[in-house]
Amino acid sequence: MDYDIIVIGGGPGGYVAAIKAAQMNAKTAIIEMGNFGGVCLNWGCIPTKTLLKSAKVYQYILNSSKYGIDIDNLSKVNINWEKMLQRKKDVVKKLTSGVEFLLKNNKVDIYRGFGNVIDKNSIEINGKKLTCKNLILSTGSSPNIPDIPGIKDGLNSGFVITSKEALELSEIPKKLVILGGGVIGVEFATLYSSLGTKVTIVQNMDRILEFMDHDVINEMEDILLGLGVEILYNTSVVKVSNNNITIKSKEGEESIEADNLLISIGRYANMKGLENLNLETYRRGVKTNEKQETNIPGVYAIGDLNGVFNLAHVASAEGIIAVENIMGEDKKIDYRKAPNCIYSFPEMAAVGYNEVDARNKFKDIIVSKLPLSANGKALAEGESTGFIKIIAEKEYGEIIGVHIIAPTATDMVSEIVTTMELEGTIYDVSRVIHPHPTISELVMEAAHGAVYKNRNS
Repeated sequence: MDYDIIVIGGGPGGYVAAIKAAQMNAKTAIIEMGNFGGVCLNWGCIPTKTLLKSAKVYQYILNSSKYGIDIDNLSKVNINWEKMLQRKKDVVKKLTSGVEFLLKNNKVDIYRGFGNVIDKNSIEINGKKLTCKNLILSTGSSPNIPDIPGIKDGLNSGFVITSKEALELSEIPKKLVILGGGVIGVEFATLYSSLGTKVTIVQNMDRILEFMDHDVINEMEDILLGLGVEILYNTSVVKVSNNNITIKSKEGEESIEADNLLISIGRYANMKGLENLNLETYRRGVKTNEKQETNIPGVYAIGDLNGVFNLAHVASAEGIIAVENIMGEDKKIDYRKAPNCIYSFPEMAAVGYNEVDARNKFKDIIVSKLPLSANGKALAEGESTGFIKIIAEKEYGEIIGVHIIAPTATDMVSEIVTTMELEGTIYDVSRVIHPHPTISELVMEAAHGAVYKNRNS
């Protein structure tokens, strides 16, 4: 065989897997037809967060008076969209080139082009056949485009866009309709409403972020409404024509106008080039076990391709686990301990069970919730909207879930993820000395609250 391991796809799952394999002394190659970093680095995580930072700075300026800074004429504070986009491109370029450097530095062979799988040990690329003992598939996903009259014409005209095009618009839309109230929809609603766009979310369910804890959903709904975002529940898009979008709810049909319609209703796994493998699939992608093994021995599927969690950090973890199992170790992934992060204003982060699922799963639970308004650092920074909610099972106090809305929620959640990985308890976290003043103190204080409730219940 030419290689011990060949990785197809250079996203956050694929390139991490390739580097890990090389570091474990496996002869490794990676195949990528585009830029390294996949959707995350090029059209997802990194560019959206770069633009969100610019939007947050803009909001700081507009609200500068509450920090004791008076600007004579706020009407002269202008958004330079072209500079924002250029900054985003510069950040993306730096990161993607850095990934390629890491691959080369770890002596991973790089093949540019589209890899067609001949069988589990053979891949054809650019007319050349490569062979391997093990194959890691990390081909990613593509946006799900609904079969709605006028959508295809809208895509061709540029009126209908996906998250990729939403990061490359020539100008900030005055009116934006977002189909879908999931993570991507909420992040783009935050971004564009903060830049002055009138945003409408069309959601075919009775709530946004349906997988999140109910307290998080309710709080985020209030936050979005405060930004001027309109949310239409139990509503669907039935037709698109030019700049008109026909929506349908229980009240009937109506037409709304917008500069763009952003489609944000999930993604589907990229299966092209993998047909010869006869992989077992399910609704979200390729079926794998906790070791990332497919139904074909020696073939592993990670990231958006297996569709368990379409999250970059989960893809990276899956890539590492796949390599470790190939190299003779016995490793599994526990998806219940995978954090979910949403980069709204403020941020949201969650790991483990939400309250409803926890009550259904466990006999007795403890719930401790503290508002951000009780935190000195949050008040000092003028960002006191949000809360932390810790869920633990009653018998031992083991933490089984946490839900945070805070400016630094996506950083704060790591403490709980580590605690859960170590099967830690509310007693452990309550004894950890946290620096003061920090927003992270809320984690300790919520743990103290849970200990108090457990002892007095």
